[in-house]
Amino acid sequence: MNETELLADRFEEHRGRLRAVAYRMLGSTAEAEDAVQETWVKLSRTEADDIRNLGGWLTTVVGRVCLDLLRSRNLRREEPIDDTFVPDPVIRPLSQITDPEQEVLQADSVGLALLVVLETLEPAERLAFVLHDMFAVPFDDIAPIVERSSAATRQLASRARRRVRGATPSAEPDLGRQRQVVDAFMAAARAGDFEALVAVLDPDIVLRVDSGALVGGAAASKLVRGAKSVAEQAMTFRQFAPQAKVVLVNGSVGLVNVVEGQAQAVMGVTVVDGRIVAMHILADPDRLADLDLSALD
Repeated sequence: MNETELLADRFEEHRGRLRAVAYRMLGSTAEAEDAVQETWVKLSRTEADDIRNLGGWLTTVVGRVCLDLLRSRNLRREEPIDDTFVPDPVIRPLSQITDPEQEVLQADSVGLALLVVLETLEPAERLAFVLHDMFAVPFDDIAPIVERSSAATRQLASRARRRVRGATPSAEPDLGRQRQVVDAFMAAARAGDFEALVAVLDPDIVLRVDSGALVGGAAASKLVRGAKSVAEQAMTFRQFAPQAKVVLVNGSVGLVNVVEGQAQAVMGVTVVDGRIVAMHILADPDRLADLDLSALD
């Protein structure tokens, strides 16, 4: 085995962590893979023998790559991100959570609700929060990436932390209880039971539907607030309920509609105190076509 192959093997040992960092930074599975690949390119062009802590070096490099991508993305946007935007979901079979060999895959299980909040942060804030709060990278190592002092970098993470805590409730961690709530929601939707739907929804629930393209000349994407308003939307979707499959969506119990091997919609939910407080539905055909459903096979 030559030096390049040895270096590639060492890089593969860190790929899962790098992908997890990039996904949290970018909210896009495709862009995350691109960022990881760019990190490998940078490593292959570096004297690896001079790197004392390869894992730390790779984490900061992928963070820098993601920061550049975020800044470039913001420059390309003519308008701020829409309130209906739903990040790329990561779909796994529900049974996978009990398989110890698959635990590494849970590295990308960051909730859609959190990713939505991260999308509202400035790139430097997002980097400081993700690297420090989620991956324990010291501020002294993050500061050169954002070109700030360690103290200023700490402030970036602090501002981001306040935004995150204020917008993301503490979700139900037990998958069994999550499943009970989702099953109750689906049973009510299939039966067309409006009162049962309202009962399983938090009074202040927020529903995001990201359909991407226009339908019939009108935007199909929508943001709906309140249990009764969301229940009315669920009633219109009940014809799709028979195809719904219970899966893990970003590590929590959710639903996917798959027809002939192609996802038609993916729904992630946030359950708090036995009720659904947030629903995120991706129904954009172009983005759904790029989702990796291989784990469901």
